[in-house]
Amino acid sequence: MKQFYLIIFFIFSLTLALAGYISSPFALVFGFILTSIFGNPFPEKTKKATQILLKTSVIGLGFGMSLTETIQTSKEGFILATLSIILTVTLGLFFINFFSIEKKLGFLITSGTSICGGSAIAAISPVIKANHKTISIAIGVVFFLNAIALFIFPPLGHLFGLTQQQFGIWCAIAIHDTSSVVGAALEYGDEALQIATTVKLARTLWIIPLSFFAMLLFKSSDRKIKTPYFIIGFIVAMLLNSYQVVPESFSINIVELSKRLLVVTLFLVGMNLTGKDLKESGIKPVIIASLLWIFISVFSLLFIIVS
Repeated sequence: MKQFYLIIFFIFSLTLALAGYISSPFALVFGFILTSIFGNPFPEKTKKATQILLKTSVIGLGFGMSLTETIQTSKEGFILATLSIILTVTLGLFFINFFSIEKKLGFLITSGTSICGGSAIAAISPVIKANHKTISIAIGVVFFLNAIALFIFPPLGHLFGLTQQQFGIWCAIAIHDTSSVVGAALEYGDEALQIATTVKLARTLWIIPLSFFAMLLFKSSDRKIKTPYFIIGFIVAMLLNSYQVVPESFSINIVELSKRLLVVTLFLVGMNLTGKDLKESGIKPVIIASLLWIFISVFSLLFIIVS
């Protein structure tokens, strides 16, 4: 009977998120609290649903993008993304040796911090032949920092007087996981959301060169590289909207639905967060991830303000 009521409450919570009655930060915390108290009734299904909904939402946001503006935004964020990724990966490799942490775990945390959180970890893990526990710890650490970023970045953006464009670029570079990037940008404004999504997806493409680098570093020439194909869907949606292939009313409704699906996604992300793996891993992975995150946040913020 308890399980039945938990499922009913779970469905009710999803409905509230989809209807737009829950904000993105609250959705993540609500999901985490629900799981912490009652447990996750569908652990495997919620993990799969998170990935599907996130990719679907990102593709849907493409219907609100303009090709010309997207190209311009990508150019503005390219140099910063390139510098931040190269410097963060270099610093991460140094920390792996300095803190004497297990190499595969350290590299997964570095990959997730430098590019796109869970997506980068999922893509790199088969290349370096990481086991399930190592992957879980890396994702747990990175998602923990993502949860913090979702709350503190919008207030910090207002504190520093960042414009919609500046904040969009900043959170796309400094926040790891795509779900938290769009969640934070969604709280800041529609323009910030569009810019953050564009720059973030351009940053996500770095998964491919980083995978080749991982092959060389771990001598894993027989591993298959995962390509983020949902980016192609985003580009197609953007082109359809830019050349007015679909009605404007359709694009507006799709974008609105995608925003609500993102809130649902963050609720599911919260339900998949657990402190168990973090406790088992010790403090070193958290320290390394935090230092890398502070570096990329401060570096990108200063770069944006100065330029």
